[in-house]
Amino acid sequence: MKELLAAIAKGLVDEPDKVTVEVDDVNEEGIVVYHLHVAPDDMGRVIGKQGRIAKAVRTVMRATANRNNTKISVEID
Repeated sequence: MKELLAAIAKGLVDEPDKVTVEVDDVNEEGIVVYHLHVAPDDMGRVIGKQGRIAKAVRTVMRATANRNNTKISVEID
């Protein structure tokens, strides 16, 4: 899952070497939180107009998590 999120983000940004993904442990609600970090100049590319790209990334990640019977959340930091 971590590699999938990193691959998606690297395809969107101008500086793919600055893309990092951190994973938190499962919280009390059973959700794993993924933190996506990108260069400040690439933040707009990852979020998109009115958050459309960010929403699409979250949708793809949740669909993948559902296949693995897990709950996830993606935060763009």
